[in-house]
Amino acid sequence: MRAILRGAAGSRAYVRSLLATLALLFLASNPLRSAELEIVRAVEVQPVKSQAKRLVDALKFLGEPLTKDELAKLDAALETTDAADALEAIQKVFDARALAGVNINPESRVSVTRGAAKADLNEQGWRVYLIKVHNEAGVTAALRMTSPNAAPMLKTSTASPKPAPTIKLTDVPDRWMDLVAYDSQPLTKELTGLELEYRIVQVYSRDKGKREAKLLFDIGQGTQDLGFRNELAIVFNCEPAVRVRLDVIDDDGQPTTGQFVFRDPEGRIYPARARRLAPDFYFHDQVYRHHGEEVLLPAGTYEALYTRGPEYRILKRTIQVPVAAEHRESFRLKRWIKVADLGWISGDHHVHAAGCKHYEAPIEGVTPADMMRHILGEDLNVGCVLSWGPCWYYQKQYFEGTINKLSTKDYLMRYDVEVSGFPSSHAGHLCLLRLKEDDYPGTKTIDEWPSWDLPVLKWGKEQGGVVGFSHSGWGLMVPGDQLPNYNLPPYDSIGANEYVVDVVHDVCDFISAVDTPIVWELNVWYHTLNCGYTCRISGETDFPCIYGDRVGLGRIYVKMDQQPPVKEALGKIAAAVAKPDGENVAAIQGQIDFDRWVDGLRDGRSYCCDGLSHLLDFKINKLGVGEPGDKGRKSFLAAAKGEKLKVTCRASGLLEETPREDIRRLPLVQKPYWHIERARIGSSNKVPVELIVNGHVVETKEMVADGNVTDIQFDYVPERSSWIALRIFPSCHTNPIFVEVDKQPIRASQRSAQWCIDSVAQCWKQKAPKIRASELPAAEAAYQTATQAYEKILRESFNDRP
Repeated sequence: MRAILRGAAGSRAYVRSLLATLALLFLASNPLRSAELEIVRAVEVQPVKSQAKRLVDALKFLGEPLTKDELAKLDAALETTDAADALEAIQKVFDARALAGVNINPESRVSVTRGAAKADLNEQGWRVYLIKVHNEAGVTAALRMTSPNAAPMLKTSTASPKPAPTIKLTDVPDRWMDLVAYDSQPLTKELTGLELEYRIVQVYSRDKGKREAKLLFDIGQGTQDLGFRNELAIVFNCEPAVRVRLDVIDDDGQPTTGQFVFRDPEGRIYPARARRLAPDFYFHDQVYRHHGEEVLLPAGTYEALYTRGPEYRILKRTIQVPVAAEHRESFRLKRWIKVADLGWISGDHHVHAAGCKHYEAPIEGVTPADMMRHILGEDLNVGCVLSWGPCWYYQKQYFEGTINKLSTKDYLMRYDVEVSGFPSSHAGHLCLLRLKEDDYPGTKTIDEWPSWDLPVLKWGKEQGGVVGFSHSGWGLMVPGDQLPNYNLPPYDSIGANEYVVDVVHDVCDFISAVDTPIVWELNVWYHTLNCGYTCRISGETDFPCIYGDRVGLGRIYVKMDQQPPVKEALGKIAAAVAKPDGENVAAIQGQIDFDRWVDGLRDGRSYCCDGLSHLLDFKINKLGVGEPGDKGRKSFLAAAKGEKLKVTCRASGLLEETPREDIRRLPLVQKPYWHIERARIGSSNKVPVELIVNGHVVETKEMVADGNVTDIQFDYVPERSSWIALRIFPSCHTNPIFVEVDKQPIRASQRSAQWCIDSVAQCWKQKAPKIRASELPAAEAAYQTATQAYEKILRESFNDRP
């Protein structure tokens, strides 16, 4: 060998150099080697600190957060004023998680060395690693990572629940793994050009045991370094998974569906969030499992959090998963309240199966079976899944004009429509429930729908639908937290913007709340109530767009103890019997309930909340909210001047023992917009129950939020005709009861009437430019009608001007 080399080179120096190069190549490709990576010093510290914060967020999002010790070290590094010390300390934190270090030399050649992270994987699971990049060339191309042991080409990821690999790993024995680069927010798809940064790679293992993988890195064709130095062979230890079967037992002893979060001692979440498949969603910590189903967990110790929606307590215990093929764990759920037993049925009328966080391909989304699992797992009695713009042509296949066949006696799901991504969206997104037909007359595409809201609302109501506005606060933002608020909103977004016009035309059944800032939502509603209009309020989540945490985060509870007429019930049962096998049970047991439920939403026989607080059985002089009153009108009470009114309800709520400062100190314009923690009085476990008359608090009583139901009573003598409601601010709000004193209509406030007049003008200014020319005359006439109605109300209203 030496003779050959000597003859070829004629120089001992060359031999020594070549041998050193061979040694480096051996070390770089040695599958057993892992070592500390070189500290990069020729870089400014400020952008490195900024990227460090983004990495923390990304790792937390992917379910493998930094440990408390790592966070403490990183926080100390970020506070360090000495640039060199800070750079070194930051790198030491992240280098410990680096599977590899990539160097891009000034000629843009890519080489790689093994990092210090342990090469541990889980059978049938995903792990998250860092790749340290020393970018001497300052390139801004994407760093590509490929492997012959994975799919042919590394896929970038938005952590979609539908990865759709190009081949199945089971088809090729040596392709036992998958690689996915995480390059979505808060990271970037391409390198930043900084001399130092970290990338994230997600690694999946099909198998258990020892498995070798070759990883290859480049930034484009021709950038691979000489001598295969851009390749790295690593032997992974793939820990076997245990099939852990879950017994999920409800508070009443019956099998049910539960919500589970499993964390190991390092804080990592299982099943790994990276690249989850539906019905498990990548943007959740939790998974939902029916009784008897399983999760795959490596042997070890786990903290298990388990619950089932806001009416259940969040329980925690430690489980030990043994080295075995199978294991069984039993979880008994515990309620703090069950308002369904009191006749109040929960619902979320704004849930999506596609769009926002759901999709990799925006036209698809997930199936009814996936959504039904989440409805069951959150103990949500009614879930309305709405098809909308991005997924319209795919998801509308699930629209049936009735409840979905997966519905049960106690849990109903129905597909309906949100008018979002349609020509009228600028005027406010609409929630159309209980439609018989989901295509607007004479249209084949959504681009042909009306370009303002009033015609769509009319069409929905004409077919027996219950219709209203979604995420009402957007575009109605006003400064300050006071209610009523007399500042004029911009009317420039997609909330209940045109509502101030449409309510005059009696085509709007409700506006939605809970998923936007509470002052912005309630303010426009309060003003129109002060003018004598009777639109109701409802609760929604807009899952997974505004809130991706879970369905039913915002809720409406409808009183359902009134049975439908016998003739009507028998007719619907007879119609159900004629349906194909498999749909009969759901139709007989569920459809009657949905019709009554949505009628209760329309009639205001309801309250909306975060599910952690409740105002049950709100009554004035024995007239329950939403019940037929004076002249058969729902929630109308006739009273004589000077008559004392007895206002009652049963209230309940649940506060954690320790105040949540991360919630209660937030301004009202930051999420969570509605939450009982914000209502906590000082450091106590009490919250205020407020009597609201014409938008103002006239009396307050305190309630202990310990999960018990408390009887609340107010005595009130109205000075004039008024609307009256109860609220726990900002957590729960009833619909109003309308009290007409001496048969006079409610005309509570000239200031509110003037606010509505000004609002119509402002809304027209914003919306008219986006309404089609052919529709402008009808729209202008409708706006003028609204202005004239408010002007008349202004003349009739109580003078409360300052």
